[in-house]
Amino acid sequence: MDNRAVLLKQLKAYHQRSRERFDRWCASGYRHDLKPIHEPMPDELRHIPCAAKTRAGTPCKRTDISTNGRCKYHGGHITGARTAEGKARQLAGYRHWQNK
Repeated sequence: MDNRAVLLKQLKAYHQRSRERFDRWCASGYRHDLKPIHEPMPDELRHIPCAAKTRAGTPCKRTDISTNGRCKYHGGHITGARTAEGKARQLAGYRHWQNK
């Protein structure tokens, strides 16, 4: 594994630990005395570049990546429609755009 892959694996583990702490707090009814202590993000995980290939052919330099290793412009946070209604609405909008 290259260095980027190792860092992304560590980043996913960090986010997973944070999510598990939050879920335990949620299960306790958000009790203030059980609020989880925030684990600071390690310095080596703070500035991992997106590295997706841009239209100009150069690697993306953004460092605000999601758990999948990409920035918001290259597939970081967008999940798309998940329900049948949402998918139908997307398809209708796409067909409307095609007929313009």
